[in-house]
Amino acid sequence: MFRRRPATVRGGRGVVGAVAQTASIAGTASATVNSVDRRSAQQANAQQAQVNAQQAETQRLVDMQDQLSSLQAQQAALAAPTAAGGDMFTRLQQLTEMKQAGMLTDEEFSAAKSRLLGT
Repeated sequence: MFRRRPATVRGGRGVVGAVAQTASIAGTASATVNSVDRRSAQQANAQQAQVNAQQAETQRLVDMQDQLSSLQAQQAALAAPTAAGGDMFTRLQQLTEMKQAGMLTDEEFSAAKSRLLGT
């Protein structure tokens, strides 16, 4: 009646082979994407570190400029009384009046006069 046909070997890999190949391709793609993502993150971190370093350097320069401006202002303030040297006689008179009024002791008067005269 019915005879069984002999099993023939089919050409191709079959369902299990196709599933294995798909899994292999998906795993490789996933590994590649992870590698690219990791490399991109490293590059972004390096760029951010460089930006941070530049900002810190800029801030340091601004601080130094502020400090220099402050020092220049102090020097100008100290130089101003000596630039008004023609006023020295008036200042000596004020010191003498303060001493006579009892506002300065002899030591304070002498010290102030020495500072004023630069001796």
